[in-house]
Amino acid sequence: MKIDRALLACASLLALFLASSAPPQKPKVLRFTGIPNNNTTELEAKYKPLAKYLTEKLGVPVEYVPSADYNASVDAFTNGDVLLCWFGGLTGVQAREKVKGARVIACGKVDPQFHSYFIANKSTGIEKSDSFPMALKGKKFTFGSASSTSGRLMPEYFIRKFAKMSPAEFTGREMSFSGQHDKTAALVQAGTFDAGAIDFKTYDGLVELHKKDTSKGIDPEVCRVVWVTPNYPDYHFCAHPLIDEVFGSGFTDKLQAALVAIRDPVLLKGMDREDGLIAANNEDFDALRGVALEIGLVR
Repeated sequence: MKIDRALLACASLLALFLASSAPPQKPKVLRFTGIPNNNTTELEAKYKPLAKYLTEKLGVPVEYVPSADYNASVDAFTNGDVLLCWFGGLTGVQAREKVKGARVIACGKVDPQFHSYFIANKSTGIEKSDSFPMALKGKKFTFGSASSTSGRLMPEYFIRKFAKMSPAEFTGREMSFSGQHDKTAALVQAGTFDAGAIDFKTYDGLVELHKKDTSKGIDPEVCRVVWVTPNYPDYHFCAHPLIDEVFGSGFTDKLQAALVAIRDPVLLKGMDREDGLIAANNEDFDALRGVALEIGLVR
């Protein structure tokens, strides 16, 4: 029995030694990303200050992870490589179809009433109209990303609704995709494409940039808005259900509160949401999901 006690004592000392000599555990990191709807430099400027704010507010390390394209954002969220994402309406719907329990938690005040611009090069001679621009029929047209809500899903929906044709039938060619909103504007301004569909905030921002420096941005006299679409819900933050498992019960609610509480005008301007963020939920995007199902972009 004495030997057993001695062995037990040795084992306890060994366990204490191993515990004290083991390297300290690294803190859990909340990684997030956003769909790359514009150039990567803008995204870095947008998300790194947000990561710093959330780190301070939540008391855990928060890290921005860039995504190569829209699909990569959805894949990273689906795989749990990132637990928070700034999605567009369509990519958010696609992600939630794959990740049961994922939650929409916030969006910009502007996002429930979002819209797209149909733009055209001045050489087309097409003027702005309140009605759908049938004059674009047969023109060389580019969408944004194939997974973009404002650059593809809703513009395609409105073409089908008002022209009673598929995009291929309407333009007379296969659908073309620029990949990003700012590229759509640049291609239309250059005349590479006659027309295109773009996120209105991106276009307005590029016009403002051109006013400050005519060598940059978009000249609205050359790259014209010819139609403003009806409104629809779009961008939003979506939280992975693993957040509460990793960081503790109720952490998603804490994250939502931190986002909605942002008041720093510099941070909001960097996110292109100067009016602030509001709470949102999955049901806010039910109608958009219906459109995606109708067109076949969600199954």
